[in-house]
Amino acid sequence: MRKQFTLPILALLGTAGVAMAAPESYEAFTEEPGFGYFAVSNLWILLSAALVFIMHLGFASVESGLCQKKNTVNILFKNLFIVCIGAIGYMAWGFNAMYPGWEEAAGHFFAMGKPLANSFAEADIVANMTSEYADYTYWSDFIFQAMFAATAATIVSGAVAERVKLPTFMIFAALLVTFLYPITGSWEWGGGWLNGFGGDDAENSAQFIDFAGSSLVHAFGGFAALGCVLVLGPRKGKYTKDGIKPIPGHNLPLANIGVFMLFLGWFGFNGGSVLSADPQSVSRVFVTTAMAGFAGGIGAIFCSWIVLKKPDLSMGLNGILAGLVGITAGAGAIPPWSALVVGLIAGVIVVLAVLFFDKIKIDDPVGAISVHGVCGIWGTLSVAFFGNEVLAGEKIGFMPQLIGTVSISAFAFATSFALFFILKLIMGVRVSEEEEHEGLDVAEHGSPAYAD
Repeated sequence: MRKQFTLPILALLGTAGVAMAAPESYEAFTEEPGFGYFAVSNLWILLSAALVFIMHLGFASVESGLCQKKNTVNILFKNLFIVCIGAIGYMAWGFNAMYPGWEEAAGHFFAMGKPLANSFAEADIVANMTSEYADYTYWSDFIFQAMFAATAATIVSGAVAERVKLPTFMIFAALLVTFLYPITGSWEWGGGWLNGFGGDDAENSAQFIDFAGSSLVHAFGGFAALGCVLVLGPRKGKYTKDGIKPIPGHNLPLANIGVFMLFLGWFGFNGGSVLSADPQSVSRVFVTTAMAGFAGGIGAIFCSWIVLKKPDLSMGLNGILAGLVGITAGAGAIPPWSALVVGLIAGVIVVLAVLFFDKIKIDDPVGAISVHGVCGIWGTLSVAFFGNEVLAGEKIGFMPQLIGTVSISAFAFATSFALFFILKLIMGVRVSEEEEHEGLDVAEHGSPAYAD
């Protein structure tokens, strides 16, 4: 994601956009005419990292609200653990595995990770803390990407809720964020094989485009979740000989709050992915993000009303998330009115996907596979249908988008299925039937969420 994705800024910003030579020292750099733009851009990346962090509160609220009361503490605990271990694992290995320093279009598939740099020598400060690095510092880059990384495991958390063993999930989440997520991330954002898939000549060859991660974050998490759910199996009593037994969430107001927290965080998720404070690009990405989310809500509300005969709140909430996931790949390349269409279609898709997975007895308590997996694929493909090459700065084509999203999704599914199956053989992946009936708050934590 270090590849700059902005319109030219010199005419927009005057002296703030003056090109800067590589400085001899950090002190000299602060006197350069373009330092103001650098400082503002760096601040925006840090604010975006904070907004993405808030999304983890949103995930925790949505997941716990859409699940049963007796599993609330367990879900909140998993979300707490994920963001902590995710950031630490990313610092210890993942960041440098995802951004190994490959040249653009190098064609690589895998890089070894290593701990985050910890040097404050003058030369390293200049290299990591000035425009020689980017329009933001090395530290800002890391913390922004670390907030992204934990999202993949959080998506899985909702899909396996209410029946997964806590120690097993903790090991899985740590391995997923630290080692698996950075591999596919490096394929595009780190300069790997997807980054140059369409050919070295970007003017004449279509390129794979995933602006902020419809595939690299969301489809990855969604299909990792699918792999785990297939190993884990459905909740007891969900699918009976008489049909599907609904297991309603215990707190829809909490789920509603969580979705709106996620919506707020998405402005940092997509807006920060501009990787600068370019006013043209950031403001347009805010508009495309917002309108796709709103349209997704409308699409899901009316689709569920038609199909289920009643307006369903949980479907509407997931519709908003579906619209946001759908626009994430093309937030910088799709014009605002087209973003509305992308979001609307995502809202319809998520309703049909949720019903489909229930029909084939794949139990996903929060709809994570549908929202993030299915709509992540749609969002990536939508760039080919609605993307504007002037805005994208690259030639757009269907095949690079299709091959990219299928490759990422297949890798996430296969590796997660294999890892979860190995964990099943070693330590088991699901709680006993008695513990599931009692609720994981008491069985796993010895403490209910609510005092009766």
